[in-house]
Amino acid sequence: MQGHIIGYKRVSTLDQRELRQLDGVKLDKVFTDKASGKDTKRPQLQAALEFLREGDTLAVHSMCRLARNLDDLRAIVLGLTKRGVKVQFIKESLAFTGEDNAMSNLLLSVMGAFAEFERSLIKERQREGIALAKKAGVYKGRKPVLTPDKVAALRDRLGAGEKKAALARELGISRQTLDTHLKAA
Repeated sequence: MQGHIIGYKRVSTLDQRELRQLDGVKLDKVFTDKASGKDTKRPQLQAALEFLREGDTLAVHSMCRLARNLDDLRAIVLGLTKRGVKVQFIKESLAFTGEDNAMSNLLLSVMGAFAEFERSLIKERQREGIALAKKAGVYKGRKPVLTPDKVAALRDRLGAGEKKAALARELGISRQTLDTHLKAA
């Protein structure tokens, strides 16, 4: 029995588009995340991993789209191949089936290490850029989610007995963001 070909696409931010990923690859179903690849806590990745069955193929544009951490990449690929799922990386022209030889294991480790290294370089360049911008007085940081007026209104509502969790949900922010604004005010 021929399994399904399941696609997984990932971009890091909501404004990025994933259209070029897996372009021209015939897929039976696609899972798409708009989230960082720093870890595996991505809803569509988890859904794809649960959906895949023995005989299926997981097609991913590139290793760095699946994971940016070598340990995560190896865990996902080895976990899937043990279940009888083939993992195919289009850009790298690599496929892993569980019947892999020493060379394919080496390639997975080396290519995964490059993805992890690339992520480290990106973070390093970002830190350097922010430091230079701060030094030049150009970097202002992230804009506050809540205005001072909203924070004052929230303080009044909290004083009246409303719960922080309910207020955060109403505003569409996390409790941590709410606490940060309350402490800063």
